[in-house]
Amino acid sequence: MIRAEDGRSIPQHTRACRAGTPRSAGVDLKGQRCGTITEKIDLPWVVALQKNAVVRPMAIARYISHPQVLVDPHKEVRQWSLSDLGRSRIETLARSNALAGTRRVISSGEVKALETAQPVADALGCSLEVRDRMHENDRSATGFLPPDVFECVADQFFATPDESVRGWETARAAQERIVGEVQAALQDHQDGDVVFVGHGGVGTLLYCHLSGLAISRAYDQGPGGGGCFFSFGCDLGPPPQPWRPIEHLANSG
Repeated sequence: MIRAEDGRSIPQHTRACRAGTPRSAGVDLKGQRCGTITEKIDLPWVVALQKNAVVRPMAIARYISHPQVLVDPHKEVRQWSLSDLGRSRIETLARSNALAGTRRVISSGEVKALETAQPVADALGCSLEVRDRMHENDRSATGFLPPDVFECVADQFFATPDESVRGWETARAAQERIVGEVQAALQDHQDGDVVFVGHGGVGTLLYCHLSGLAISRAYDQGPGGGGCFFSFGCDLGPPPQPWRPIEHLANSG
């Protein structure tokens, strides 16, 4: 005989315990969780447990890139602020109900990321967590580059991930850094959804890692100045969709 949690004795032949299968409705057999209940089990208490079982969906993590910025060649890139358009876009998202259920907002320490994350955190009533190592790929060796030059160097950055292009941080190193930060942030996560706020370059490197893809700019968020997102499970499962504008998220709420 096997004794259930409510004290009932169950004949051995009425249970099926399968290693590696999902947990059943809380039935403990000799201290071991068992697998799927077979169709032959129709004991009233088992049926009741199955009907009343609470299935918790996997918490969702969303990575949001900062939207449009005020380009200032005379200011260090990490100190750039959002433009009026960028602020308007993120405020629209913050006012929507799209992020209901989010319990944490985690941001890069760059000004444009903080200005993106703070309205979202305020709207959700969350404290803002800052992780400085979530910053964009380190381009301090060159500083500001004219747009056409920047695009060429960015192409090389993705195309040769193990080489430093003009002194930039390599794409491989940047990917290891952002993946490590996300993993560390989620390691002890309890419940509720999570929003990460950062940048298009390292965000794309994160997307490639989660999707099992080689580093490539083909998966970048594309032109438009940022303000895109992708989702993934807090278990670091693959994103179901590529980058999309934050308006897709705002309109879903």
